[in-house]
Amino acid sequence: MMSKQSGQPGRTQVGGPVRISIRSDSDIVVARGKGRQLAADLGFQSTESILIATVISELARNIVRYAKAGDIILEVAVNGAASGIVVTARDDGPGIWNVEQALQVGYSTSGGLGLGLPGVRRLMDEFEIVSKAGEGTIVKTTKWKR
Repeated sequence: MMSKQSGQPGRTQVGGPVRISIRSDSDIVVARGKGRQLAADLGFQSTESILIATVISELARNIVRYAKAGDIILEVAVNGAASGIVVTARDDGPGIWNVEQALQVGYSTSGGLGLGLPGVRRLMDEFEIVSKAGEGTIVKTTKWKR
């Protein structure tokens, strides 16, 4: 199942991706730091850099909690004069059985507040998710510099 928000036609990704292997909480810290640094290098305001780091933390935490292992991939995107950061979380875990339900505020399978994926979608400009039960999940998000 796929959910998409605010597609940007004509956008291209530039530079090589930065891939961070996620297997533990310490990897989450590394991914968050690399994302914050990339956002700063691109000229994002500090508040936006914090939001991007928060998204990375949430996605990486989901990898550790549900899939045990996966990757966070950070890339620079350009659309005309606009630049942005693409954050992709990829795993080969159990997948999400009901994506639409998982995107509802308040829904949680781990006893949390159910703000994770809905919060990620709200904080970023673009959001898409592909998940297959038993095969894994890919969440791809983009934040454009304002």
